[in-house]
Amino acid sequence: MLPVVSPAPDRAALREAALAHLARFGTTRHGLEQVLLRRVARWRARATAAGAEGAEEQAQALAAVCTEIAQEMVSLGAVDDAAFAHARARRLVRTGRSSRAIEAHLAARGVAAPIRAQAMQGDEVQERPEEGAGAQGYGQTGYNRGLSATERELCAALVLARKRRLGPFASAVQESHAADSMDDSISSDEWGSEAWDEDESPRPRQVAAGRRRADAGGAHRALGVLARAGFARDTAARALDMTREEADEWLERLKAES
Repeated sequence: MLPVVSPAPDRAALREAALAHLARFGTTRHGLEQVLLRRVARWRARATAAGAEGAEEQAQALAAVCTEIAQEMVSLGAVDDAAFAHARARRLVRTGRSSRAIEAHLAARGVAAPIRAQAMQGDEVQERPEEGAGAQGYGQTGYNRGLSATERELCAALVLARKRRLGPFASAVQESHAADSMDDSISSDEWGSEAWDEDESPRPRQVAAGRRRADAGGAHRALGVLARAGFARDTAARALDMTREEADEWLERLKAES
């Protein structure tokens, strides 16, 4: 005996589903349309399995209805691709995502290229304060402004560096581990009298060279981490070369912008 299949969702049911989804999640026009299309596809699969006739034709007709409902939500202001892209881009920056990764994320959700480009732009410099007492409190920049696109990318790189404990956020234990492993690799033959540096405390020159090689190797690995996340080399290098104090200042600016 074939299972009983519920009727195909009509326009009213699909519109109600759209409103219920929007009440819980932010999305784009394309994203909302895909949600409705998946609902129709689930009904079609059940109807086909039950041997219902005309399920494919009904599903094709409902696909056009899904498009119309998604566009209706845009007209009502319930869906705004630009607002979604702006908010999502800012949120992803705060999680350490590069501009390349953010743009790919927005593209996958159906955000048009011009809207993606607008969302990735930095904030414009606001009005210059008056000279004198009114200019105090604006920090070293001299302006009360948001971050530019380049500055926001730098902050995102710093967020990732903090997560992975790289560059200015590397712990003393991490920094010494690689160097210690280089120390241990020095053979006893390299500890001859000619290896001592007479200008400093009695440490072999091979140890200093080993530490330099360890530092270079650690920096290369850190650059690789940021490069794989989509950050340009100059941005990654700038983030990794910062002091902890400077990095914290940039992250405070990012936090203040949010």
